[in-house]
Amino acid sequence: MELSSVILTTAGSIGFFRLVNTVVGKLPMPESACRNAWRWRNYSTSFVHSFITAIWAVLCFFLHPQMAEDLIETHSVFSHALVSLSIGYFIYDFLDMVVNQKLTQSWELLFHHIVVITCFGLSVLSNRYVGFAVVALLVEVNSVFLHLRQMMRLAGNATGTLYRVNSIINLGTYVVFRINTLAWMTRWLVLNRDNVPLVAYTLGSVGMAIMTTMNIVLFCRLLRSDFLKNRTRENKKEKDI
Repeated sequence: MELSSVILTTAGSIGFFRLVNTVVGKLPMPESACRNAWRWRNYSTSFVHSFITAIWAVLCFFLHPQMAEDLIETHSVFSHALVSLSIGYFIYDFLDMVVNQKLTQSWELLFHHIVVITCFGLSVLSNRYVGFAVVALLVEVNSVFLHLRQMMRLAGNATGTLYRVNSIINLGTYVVFRINTLAWMTRWLVLNRDNVPLVAYTLGSVGMAIMTTMNIVLFCRLLRSDFLKNRTRENKKEKDI
């Protein structure tokens, strides 16, 4: 894929998600979400990206199964476009947070975005490791439910059956598509050490270490927020009775 195509796809992606954010802002939103309209728009835009990317990433391996056998050199135009589109989204979201949120509230995500943009950028510009990047994007399957959870909480619907079901699916897909995927990617990187240049290996190893740490911390937060706190409340009610 030529550099001009990468730039065009990435720029088009930035424009598309900016448009999504604008459209969401024009639509009716829950009353409780109106108190933080920017966050509602941001979560909604992230949800759209996750939904598109999750389906696209799965289709990449379904339509081009050879890529799973060679994550370094083998890829399709379809998969290359997905990585370029995601770079555009992360650039857009990075700028959106810089403009609308305090650094103390967003530094973790900003750092995450810098790592992703750097790693994905290396992939699309070199036309190598595209398959590896698509594997990384499989985590967006979980992000669909993670962003839906955030939207439900912002809308004041953090209770009830729907929220509970989404929390269970969110935790399940978190383990399968986020923690397990990152563990598999780390293992693949170690096993293919001799086939990966030192710079790419170092960048990938540092990126995996950062992502793994951040994801373990987030998993503990989700578990405590959606399950352990609820169980503590139930036990307290039983004692009161």
